[in-house]
Amino acid sequence: MATSAAGPVLIVGSGLIGRSWAMLFASGGFRVKLYDIEQQQITNALEIIRRDMKLLEQSGSLKGSLSAEQQLSLITGCLNIQEAVEGAMHIQECVPEDLELKKKIFAQLDGIIGDDVVLSSSTSCLLPSKLFAGLVHVKQCIVAHPEGIVLPSDLDLIMSHGLGPRYAFIGPLETMHLNAEGMLSYCDRYGESLKRVLKTFGPIPEFSGATAEMVHQAMCVKVPDDPEHLAARRQWRDQCLMRFAKLKSQMPSQ
Repeated sequence: MATSAAGPVLIVGSGLIGRSWAMLFASGGFRVKLYDIEQQQITNALEIIRRDMKLLEQSGSLKGSLSAEQQLSLITGCLNIQEAVEGAMHIQECVPEDLELKKKIFAQLDGIIGDDVVLSSSTSCLLPSKLFAGLVHVKQCIVAHPEGIVLPSDLDLIMSHGLGPRYAFIGPLETMHLNAEGMLSYCDRYGESLKRVLKTFGPIPEFSGATAEMVHQAMCVKVPDDPEHLAARRQWRDQCLMRFAKLKSQMPSQ
């Protein structure tokens, strides 16, 4: 549990990864500033966090010893990057997986922070040497992704506690479909990053054009890509995951 004297944590980017980090830090008692460039983005993110925390609390799956309301009181939004950085002890970057965008963000932060702040990126597959090149505070920079793999056993851990439960209900393609605004949106966001990861896997598939359209249409037969259907399916998925997590917590350890 964080002490009241601990400085706040700054989350840069209020999308899915940013919201997840905000909830994680708040569950440990840290004050959290959620920064984005648009007020509506922040407002939407705070509303989603409130909804998700309440659902987690109702199902008995809320992390930490604080109530949902106590955790929610620790999270605030901020539109001004200078104000957001003030007093922060840890900055977690959560913008889209685009090298130039991330470098721009880190260059901006590098010119604001002092010598005692941790600069952390949530990148999935961009090299730290490219992300942090030329920064004055490069020795304070790390990569901290929610699903980092170091050892072979980490892969089993991530599958059993991360993607595995989702796959148990909906499979990998629908997981991708729901983690963005449909399959085409997912391919647009992460296609280039996926291609870089797959370069050693043999012939590289295209994450665009006819192939992406075909998969997208197949996903839309089950879950149309309009906001109402995607939101309803996500809610169903999250309820399944919460019940599954509760079941796993009740199982005897082996």
